[in-house]
Amino acid sequence: MSTHWTDLVDPARDAVVQATEALHVDPATIDRLAATASGERPPLPLLEAHSGCILAVLAYPVSTQGRADYLELDVLASPDAVVTVRKAGASGALAPVDGVAARADGDAPVGALVHAAIDDAADAFLVLVDDIFASIDDLEDEIEQLSGADVRRRIAAVRNELLRARRVSSMTRTVARRILDGRVDIGRSELFPAEIENTFVDTYETLVRVTEELDVARDLLGGVRDYYQATIAEQQNEVAKTLTVIASLVLVPSLIVGFYGQNFARHFGDWYWTFGVSLGLIAATTVIQLALFRQRRWL
Repeated sequence: MSTHWTDLVDPARDAVVQATEALHVDPATIDRLAATASGERPPLPLLEAHSGCILAVLAYPVSTQGRADYLELDVLASPDAVVTVRKAGASGALAPVDGVAARADGDAPVGALVHAAIDDAADAFLVLVDDIFASIDDLEDEIEQLSGADVRRRIAAVRNELLRARRVSSMTRTVARRILDGRVDIGRSELFPAEIENTFVDTYETLVRVTEELDVARDLLGGVRDYYQATIAEQQNEVAKTLTVIASLVLVPSLIVGFYGQNFARHFGDWYWTFGVSLGLIAATTVIQLALFRQRRWL
């Protein structure tokens, strides 16, 4: 028996009711399917079992202008029918259903269509991880030319993307794990037979890899932040050295002028004893200090 697949895009409540009429879905689930997507926060993946069907909420990440947009894809599946509900994200994009369409055209069972939707989301997370790595590499290459405010802004942006991706991918992994462990009960009908459950092994491993790669990206971002902090500390040390050199070059001549003028101004009337000797001492001590600072590589 072929599987009946219905794809809805930002549907109104009446359209959802009509598409799910044969599935006997409760009103709360219909309201959830008909609700518009929130552009401020990503949808939270979940898997719920109802009487005779399951509801899977998936988040499909898409990178747009350096920021990930999580597109919501809801999958309502019964033993002989599948309804997908796609909701437009903040950029107006929709989650693709190419994998589901390809298997639906081949008369695949319902479980295979659900697997296609979850597997496509898992593959999208791999693309997102690559984009995050690229953002970290670009930040590392440009950190010397960026201002402090730009560096802090970009580090915060990448960190927020890492946290969101980590949370959403972990919840998607939980969805795959529940199916893989056979913890989805919809009554007498078996929606995921053994051969379908086995296909979720690769999807689960992909999501585990995503989690590990995100941990690596977090460590790399921490390394960039530590390098930036070390650069700031080095710049502060250079400023301290410069101020120390300037203070020393000013301090010794001031001491000579003050001491010489206070103690010898009335005893030597000739100009070379007053102006000449003090100027000579200032020049000599300055040259000695400059040589000492250069030897220690402070200049």
